[in-house]
Amino acid sequence: MAATETLTAERILEATEEVLRRYGPAKATVVDVARVLGVSHGSVYRHFRTKAALREAVTHRWLSRTETALAELTSATGRPAPERLHAWFAGLFEAKRHKAGDDPELFATYGVLIDESSGVVEEHVEVLVGQVRAIVEDGVRSGEFTAPEPDATARALFSATAHFHDPAYAEEWRKNTVEAEFDALVGLLLRGLRA
Repeated sequence: MAATETLTAERILEATEEVLRRYGPAKATVVDVARVLGVSHGSVYRHFRTKAALREAVTHRWLSRTETALAELTSATGRPAPERLHAWFAGLFEAKRHKAGDDPELFATYGVLIDESSGVVEEHVEVLVGQVRAIVEDGVRSGEFTAPEPDATARALFSATAHFHDPAYAEEWRKNTVEAEFDALVGLLLRGLRA
């Protein structure tokens, strides 16, 4: 890190991602992060009080990228709700598939970190379910969907599609038939929601 650059939480998180990619979660240390940044480990601890807090923050940052991308689909109220819901689940599936395929080392690392940071994962799932609920509620208001309990419906939809976004199924996302399976499932769910 150049002397003129300010040490920020964001820069620390970027460096942590690099260190995790290089060493994996078992061997990555705060000292390694500090070394990449050219600062003392005490400087890192001024932003993140513990190694666990740093790991939790980097996990939150990683999961938030997906939330942000999907928020655009959630708020695209000019499109019909069934189209938005299909696009939302397709966007989630694609985001998870890219994370698993484009950077498998980091994806595996986050699998370990996610197990350590269950609160972060629970928050992430709640944000995603909230986005699905917003689309379902819009569909109910417009008469496109029948869902007497939008929250329960959103949770059921999220659970039903877990095969296409839960990292436990990442190996199966490489199958030649996975896109057809995804379309068949989401199509079935959408038909069930139609008013």
